[in-house]
Amino acid sequence: MFDRKRRIELGMLYSRSGGYSLFSEASRAGALAALAAVNGDPALDITFVPVERDPGGNADAYGPLCDDILRNSRARHVIGCVTSWSRKEVIPVLERLGGTLWYALPYEGFEASDHVVYTHACPNQHLLPLLDWVMPEHGRRAYLTGSNYIWGWEMNRLAREYITAAGGEVLGERYLPLGSRDIGRMVEEIRHARPDFVLNNLVGTSTYEFLEAMHRLAEDDPAFAPSRCPILSCNLTEAEFPALKYVADGLIAAGPYFRGAQGWPGSDGFASSHEAAAYAAVRELARLLNGRPGAEDLPLGTLLQQAPGGVIDMATHHTSLPVLIARVEGGAFRTLKALPSVAGDPYLTRPRPAPAFPTLKVVS
Repeated sequence: MFDRKRRIELGMLYSRSGGYSLFSEASRAGALAALAAVNGDPALDITFVPVERDPGGNADAYGPLCDDILRNSRARHVIGCVTSWSRKEVIPVLERLGGTLWYALPYEGFEASDHVVYTHACPNQHLLPLLDWVMPEHGRRAYLTGSNYIWGWEMNRLAREYITAAGGEVLGERYLPLGSRDIGRMVEEIRHARPDFVLNNLVGTSTYEFLEAMHRLAEDDPAFAPSRCPILSCNLTEAEFPALKYVADGLIAAGPYFRGAQGWPGSDGFASSHEAAAYAAVRELARLLNGRPGAEDLPLGTLLQQAPGGVIDMATHHTSLPVLIARVEGGAFRTLKALPSVAGDPYLTRPRPAPAFPTLKVVS
């Protein structure tokens, strides 16, 4: 037990308003819960002091506010950002000022910054397993949607390549500005294309509007019932259920954790994977700093070398995570498939087992 703990300032950069505030608030709640756990743990010699800034859902505010944290406080580590756009905005600031971002949201991969730790899933931990599951179950004719920024672009690029390599077909692909509710043309295209499944990479309010419209379409045309044409997601969690209510039923998602699932390191009592990943990020940072005065000022690579045995890959700064495929039923996720822990592979360089697709027999 430590009579006096070292006070370490920790930056927090989460939007508390705007179109994606629900999952931003979930991440913030996980981070604050971990701060309380660390500060109340007598076995640790550190106390985290939060230095919060609120970008208000404005992507252009993330960089300046991260700069403010790193220049005007003692914080060298920042937990936060929700969208990939906001993460990309702060990386140059981190590089210039020597900070580290702990990013606890699913993302599109193809990044491994010396200044970022990634504690949520990348495509080999969400998108590819989800496509491996859906194509044998429902077919290989897809329609792709996305918000018009890097998450949507990259996720749909990977999906397009993966589906076509498996002998499938992308029937359409459409993007909306981040936060747009103008989904009428997109839904009409889906109605005409009649895909086997829809991969939804919209974010926030765009997703809420889209799922409401697709629910109405399914009521009018049974071909779009979730059992026949499921909507897939790699970023939707329980955190957004309050905005979706009943229209989320039937949606199928991939992620490292759903409420009540076993296998997340340390606990199974989180409300969503956003909360769990933010909690895990703060606890791992506490492990790295505990008993090492001054370690908070070290570069990330040096810090990881001095505290081996953690969950972070030394080369890519990604984590190994469980992989779950789950469907929303009655307002909760029910697991359809569970894979053992998978190491993050942001550049998709490691061999993967070939997906098992049914062989079609031609009968004359």
